[in-house]
Amino acid sequence: MSTDYQADGKNRVANHQADTRSLSDLIKELRDESVALVREEVALAKTEMGEKVNKVGRNSAVLIAGAAVAHLGLIFVLLSASAGLERFYDSLGMWFHGDWIAPLVVGLIVGIIGTVMLLKAKKTLSETTAVPERTIESLKEDKQWLHAKTK
Repeated sequence: MSTDYQADGKNRVANHQADTRSLSDLIKELRDESVALVREEVALAKTEMGEKVNKVGRNSAVLIAGAAVAHLGLIFVLLSASAGLERFYDSLGMWFHGDWIAPLVVGLIVGIIGTVMLLKAKKTLSETTAVPERTIESLKEDKQWLHAKTK
């Protein structure tokens, strides 16, 4: 008595029935099914990695363009903030220090904000993986199926 596994969607269902096939036929069937299985897994891995690469590629160009425009805007905002702070210091009677203190204060504030942003981005990127999770899960299922098939 042998166990015949038939695909039912994602699950495999075992049907117990008498099998009159020869050992060589069973080995050929196992070989053919193993080759088909490997091909399916490779196709799944290619598809999954392709999806990830396409997603990253599409968003990278937009991200770079947006960052360049935002950077230019930030430069002008910082120049205005520095000039405004310098005038404020002049109004307080600090005319001899305002020309270097204002850019220093603005630079420190922007530096702190930039450092926080970099640390957050670094943490997010370190948590991101390029590993095809669905393919790995499918390979684990296939390993169990193949193990059951060879018993």
